[in-house]
Amino acid sequence: MSFYDEVGGRPTFERLVTVFYREVATDDVLRPMYPEADLAPAADRLLLFLQQYWGGPSTYGETRGHPRLRMRHRPFHIDPDARDRWLRHMRTALDELDLSPLHEATLWDYLERAAHAMVNTFEPAGIGPRREGPGTTIPLHPASEA
Repeated sequence: MSFYDEVGGRPTFERLVTVFYREVATDDVLRPMYPEADLAPAADRLLLFLQQYWGGPSTYGETRGHPRLRMRHRPFHIDPDARDRWLRHMRTALDELDLSPLHEATLWDYLERAAHAMVNTFEPAGIGPRREGPGTTIPLHPASEA
């Protein structure tokens, strides 16, 4: 039996993602990283990714290809503050699941490692584009998917 099945399958991951994006919607740092007016597409992508990662349906890979998380998040200004906010909202969502201690610890360990791996700058967020190198910039909030 996969971790996905052990924790309750899709309904569990739907709840995690729903609560997480409920929190993101009110976060003044994270919300602007999602260019879509509706957070539903981002929530769908995260749900599909988490389901596949934990042993559920492979729909994410079939529709989006390899996750390439660092590459997909590279255009976004993810500093330690953004990471910590992301983790705080995930912690809220995880706490609402009421998983067994082992399942909770396993999922939290992954989420922490993933969040730390996504940090791509130690520069504080500012107005305007993120500097990528001498003479080049990348938009702070591009219209690409998260």
